[in-house]
Amino acid sequence: MINEKYKAMLSARSVIRELAEYAAARGEEIGYENVFDFSLGNPSVPVAEDYTKAVIDLHRNSDPVALHGYSPSLGNTEVRGIVADSLKRRFGLPYETKHIFMTSGAAGALAHALRAVTVPGDEVLVFAPFFSEYVPYINDTGAVLHMVGADEEHFQINWDALEREMNEKVMAVLINSPNNPSGVVYSEETLQRLSDFLRERQQEYGHDIFLISDEPYREIVFDGREVPYPSRYYDNTLSCYSFSKSLSLPGERIGYVAVQPKATDADIFAIMFGQISRGIGHNCPSSSVQQAVARVINETSDLSVYEENRNLLYDCLTGLGLSVEKPGGTFYIFPKAPGGDAVAFCNKAKDYDLILVPSDNFGVKGFFRMAYCLDTEKVKRSLPVLERFIRENDF
Repeated sequence: MINEKYKAMLSARSVIRELAEYAAARGEEIGYENVFDFSLGNPSVPVAEDYTKAVIDLHRNSDPVALHGYSPSLGNTEVRGIVADSLKRRFGLPYETKHIFMTSGAAGALAHALRAVTVPGDEVLVFAPFFSEYVPYINDTGAVLHMVGADEEHFQINWDALEREMNEKVMAVLINSPNNPSGVVYSEETLQRLSDFLRERQQEYGHDIFLISDEPYREIVFDGREVPYPSRYYDNTLSCYSFSKSLSLPGERIGYVAVQPKATDADIFAIMFGQISRGIGHNCPSSSVQQAVARVINETSDLSVYEENRNLLYDCLTGLGLSVEKPGGTFYIFPKAPGGDAVAFCNKAKDYDLILVPSDNFGVKGFFRMAYCLDTEKVKRSLPVLERFIRENDF
């Protein structure tokens, strides 16, 4: 007998993936260059050149048995040390090898972090708008996702909603900054206030509350700003990172969890993660990819195109009278849908071969997401189409 739970999930597929598939099919009809596909957050800039050189050198000059053999269950020990040293230099926290666990991307990092700090029946708070895949990520652990309603003006934290949702069953709070889908970066003030709040609740409830920080867009920030690093503000923080966006390596599935060195049981988390891997099959990410990213640990791809694309879209959207918070990072923008019905708005946009994602699956209604990880030339060609779409329809 098959598992009915997963059979039922077939009727609730990712809206983003469905739209990307629609765009691909439409592209076969009219040419993909004529489809303005803002659905999928797939990096559009080439991988960092030094990463390619590192891969070539490893494959040419390393012992192939050692290079392609299983890595230790906690990740390549040398690589873990290199990650720890990089974080220590950047953020001034005393990370050591024992605080780093290598994973299959940020999804693998979250899978381990969530299981390490919850048991079935515990609650995990997430702040709307949030990446829709958090729902299966959390609920499939046996914990229960509870959403904190959005601050729809600036997409920082809605403090009144947080007060309402917080209770003794909450064992973890999941944040994502820079944020998918809004592009907003949590301010230092927001992180400090959240940290103070969680410390107070830890003391009140008499148990740890962990902050799980999902950080795949940490390096994609605009206007010369720096992203405040959550682990600096709150000791019980698990930082979940991926090289997918910073190095343009989404298909290589490589990332890590970094345990704040002052967290409760910080010295044994990585060992616990190794045990969790035995049950969920995320163990031993690619040995060669671990070694390659370690050689370029402080580099990124040329990410400047995303800021240029943001500026083009922000200026166009605001010029058309749409309300939108200016993204501080990522490659997403999250305008308010004219007329208020995001699903109807995005469905109508298909008539113009504009593929936009309605906000309903991100935990908030009335907005739409545009993933502008596209060639700038295509973004520029989309602007008159977007303008015509807005002008020709009475929303």
